[in-house]
Amino acid sequence: MIAHPAIAGGRRRDSRRELPLSKKPATPAATITELVNQYHSRRPVRAWSLIITLYGDAIVPRGGSLWLGSLIDIMALFKIDAGHVRTAMSRLTADGWLSREKAGRNSYYRLTRREEGVFNAATRRIYFAHAPAFDGRLRLALLGPGVGDRPSARPALERAGFAALTATAYVAFGDASPPLPDIDGVFLVHADASDDVHALAAAAWKLAPLAAAYRAFIDRFAPLDATLDAGNAVGDADALVARVLLIHEFRRIVLRDPGLPAALLPADWPGSLARDMTARIYRRLLEASERFLDAHAQDRTGPIPGPDVGFRRRFSPS
Repeated sequence: MIAHPAIAGGRRRDSRRELPLSKKPATPAATITELVNQYHSRRPVRAWSLIITLYGDAIVPRGGSLWLGSLIDIMALFKIDAGHVRTAMSRLTADGWLSREKAGRNSYYRLTRREEGVFNAATRRIYFAHAPAFDGRLRLALLGPGVGDRPSARPALERAGFAALTATAYVAFGDASPPLPDIDGVFLVHADASDDVHALAAAAWKLAPLAAAYRAFIDRFAPLDATLDAGNAVGDADALVARVLLIHEFRRIVLRDPGLPAALLPADWPGSLARDMTARIYRRLLEASERFLDAHAQDRTGPIPGPDVGFRRRFSPS
């Protein structure tokens, strides 16, 4: 795989610099085929998870409903057969992710109301960068001896934005949101950030494995970035496949990212580079992939409607 120039040698570089003549990027079709092969190299292959990515990225903005026949055709592009698709849809329906509507012999699926709120929150995290403010102060939650059941306190602290530094000390970079419920024996302390705040943040929020995941993501999609940057045309079906795989891999990481303020992140943090690359690739694939959906995706009334008004704001540079 082509090493991404932005992280080669451990230095940040222009991720769009021209490749040497000896390393001309492969064609988009070959690069996307390799991405599909890499997806299948993981075991087990979770078709249901990829289907959820497809819905969130491409179907929800276009009315939310998709005919099972269209879904089977789309998933065949990822080398996932009809039997696995039907099994996945049964599981997603039984688990409350999707609801099914029958019309004669045809089935149509959409997200349940329960999952709509989850997807709205995930959409903001995936497609819209947000750098939280940092006032230079840390919030500490210290568990005193009066906390009888320490494991039960952890979920409440995490929901309020705290991360575990030790078994009895939790840290947050902002005021507790949502507010921390009253827990007997928990003491809240505000402290000015010290010079070793980066080490503290890395330990509390476990940034090292997250950074490794971002770097692996950059390595995986750098060849696609290079071939698109070279101006190579991509077919409509390939564009949809690449777009869905891109978001599928990116969301797996970004939804685990605590979204720390820049002041708490290391100088060589790869999350920003990964987001920039994702936005660049996504925008280049968008028109061709939308043409494929126009031609091949149907709901109960026929071709699915066009995307909603907020769709074009995804990965907006502004």
